[in-house]
Amino acid sequence: MEMFAPGSTGHRELDREAPSALHVQISDAMRATIASGDWASGHRLKTEPELASELGVSRGTLRRALATLIEQGLLKQVRGKGTFITENLLEPAVAQKLSTLSEDFASQGLVLGTEVISAGIVKPPPIMAMLLGISGGRDAFRLVRRRLTDGAPIALVHNYVRSDLAPGIEDIDFCQTTLFGALEGQYGLKIGTARRTFSAVSATTDIAEALGVPAGSPVQYLEQLTFLADGRAIEYSDVWINSSALRVTTFLSRR
Repeated sequence: MEMFAPGSTGHRELDREAPSALHVQISDAMRATIASGDWASGHRLKTEPELASELGVSRGTLRRALATLIEQGLLKQVRGKGTFITENLLEPAVAQKLSTLSEDFASQGLVLGTEVISAGIVKPPPIMAMLLGISGGRDAFRLVRRRLTDGAPIALVHNYVRSDLAPGIEDIDFCQTTLFGALEGQYGLKIGTARRTFSAVSATTDIAEALGVPAGSPVQYLEQLTFLADGRAIEYSDVWINSSALRVTTFLSRR
């Protein structure tokens, strides 16, 4: 019988003579139960005292096992509500703070891969030139990337940047460097605010191919105009997000 059978209080006895520690055995058994699908996304575990009692271990041992799975992103604890199986969707916080996808996931211990599709100096479309305050027929830097996790695409990102404020930006390897990181770290620009707009759109053929989804599939679309601390526009971006792999979540406070 599985150590953590769904809907049951029964469990396999821990092997107290085994070389592996009890908390490792518990976390391994929980991980296997999650992987099997017996505990679905959002499933709430029993309370720590209940689990510790059923397993015949101290609460400290149980907490070490839970902490391992929390660090691995398989469990999450909600104050006052309990411990839950995490959902398989990634949840960046880009809806409520000025951060990039890579920054959000790095803060969670996850690393996004980057594929640069194209990068170079171009004549921006009139609307981009107007939004960025580019006048006199000056050029802009255009960057097109795919962001990936475990080799699967989760977002397609198109950026336009004022190249007059970042000379030589076209020579930077954006597989290794983030756009905001380059603007702040290499050019000393202080990013201040941004305006973001979210909407749901149907994937065009090009977007669908880039994200690996069927044409016409619903995808999340994010439009952003970024400003420096002195109020000058510095960057415009279009972002299409694979809704089946990534969900944008926002936490709001009334006051």
